[in-house]
Amino acid sequence: MTTSNGLDNKTKGEVKMKRVVGVGAALVDLIASVSEEWIVRQKKTKGGMNLMNWGEIGRILGNIERVETVPGGSASNTMIGLSRLGGLARFICKVGNDDLGDVYSLSLYRNMVEGYIRKSSTPTGRVISAVTPDAQRTMFTYTGASAELLPSEIGDAPFSNADILYLEGYLAYNPSLLLHCASVAKNIGLEVALDCGSFGVIQDCRFIIDKMVEDHSIDILIANEDEARILTSVEEELACMEMAKIAKIAIVKVGKKGSIICEKDKVLKVGTPNVKALDTTGAGDLWASGFLYGYSNGWPLEKCAELASATASEVIQVLGPIIPDAGYERLIQIRDKLAKS
Repeated sequence: MTTSNGLDNKTKGEVKMKRVVGVGAALVDLIASVSEEWIVRQKKTKGGMNLMNWGEIGRILGNIERVETVPGGSASNTMIGLSRLGGLARFICKVGNDDLGDVYSLSLYRNMVEGYIRKSSTPTGRVISAVTPDAQRTMFTYTGASAELLPSEIGDAPFSNADILYLEGYLAYNPSLLLHCASVAKNIGLEVALDCGSFGVIQDCRFIIDKMVEDHSIDILIANEDEARILTSVEEELACMEMAKIAKIAIVKVGKKGSIICEKDKVLKVGTPNVKALDTTGAGDLWASGFLYGYSNGWPLEKCAELASATASEVIQVLGPIIPDAGYERLIQIRDKLAKS
């Protein structure tokens, strides 16, 4: 299935807008409010991502009274946010030949994301996002059909007429696909952005990230403070500077304090709006949406980060990774103000 937002000729002033291609897991988010005690009973680290098989995900669901179902997946959230901000977004994924797969495909279409979607007899992937009262989310993930996407099913077509490849860190659990996409993109001249995704990804798949570094595959490296600490063994600003040795642009998101961005020997710190967080699900994904919109339009990095922070601040005020229309109306005003300044 292929969908198009019909926006191939978008430009911003004299700068042609760059198209971003995202690759990641097509997952349906099952969002639940839980207690701190509930997390303890699962015997998993709070705030992390835990891979589950079909039986385990069923057991976890059996321990939850109520869930809200929304299409999700890290890179998918980012591409939808980018498109809603006015960017050019394309997404490569695999879903099950089931009702949830149809819902997922329709969501991309309605949000004007150009989709390259493969189908499988395996159920569509899903992730339980367990949200505690402090707005922290712990994820329990069944990758399902999304984990079956093969390099041979992609080809070169999804990368054509594109400028930036955005990879979610969770793809490291499918290393052949991650390395294939990065290699194809670099060979045809795309910039490659990698979001680490979770500290668990770095712990489990460090050898894959090291391989990408060895191949000089990463142009933009994004991590939160926990991921950056595990990646570099140092804290925040120093971590960002270490990351800048392996990527053209390094970014460390530091929660309420905003973000740190390093490009060569330049260090930039950008704050974030002061809002009350209800749920941090999708915060990093939507931060990337705002940053990529600015970057794809040739904005200075400070402006990219300002829009990124504003976008993340909208999603943390709602339950789940979807910003309401009213939120996007506010973001469009911020976008336009930044574009003119």
